[in-house]
Amino acid sequence: MRRVSVALPLAALLLSCGGCSHYAQDRWTGQDKVEHFIGSAALAAAGSAYAERQHAGQAERRTVGLLFSLSLGVAKEGYDSRAEGSGWSWKDLGWDIAGALAGYTVYEAAN
Repeated sequence: MRRVSVALPLAALLLSCGGCSHYAQDRWTGQDKVEHFIGSAALAAAGSAYAERQHAGQAERRTVGLLFSLSLGVAKEGYDSRAEGSGWSWKDLGWDIAGALAGYTVYEAAN
């Protein structure tokens, strides 16, 4: 039940982005994609480390790390979707997700 309560707001936020003002015309590769991946990996590891220091179990560390990283990635894409921004990029968000998963995985493997 708890997983559903966390997943529903995130899913609603992602689905609500259909009304974003404009979308980026970007490619799947490029320097900014590397930055999205590395930044999201670092944020997921940091979120997991914070949760561990709060004596959270593995499931809670995973949830905190991934949601911390992805919430900032979604917020950044929301900021980019402004009229004067570069546009919402699902490709950037895809790299954010991959980076968050990699960061959490590396953090757990190191512990």
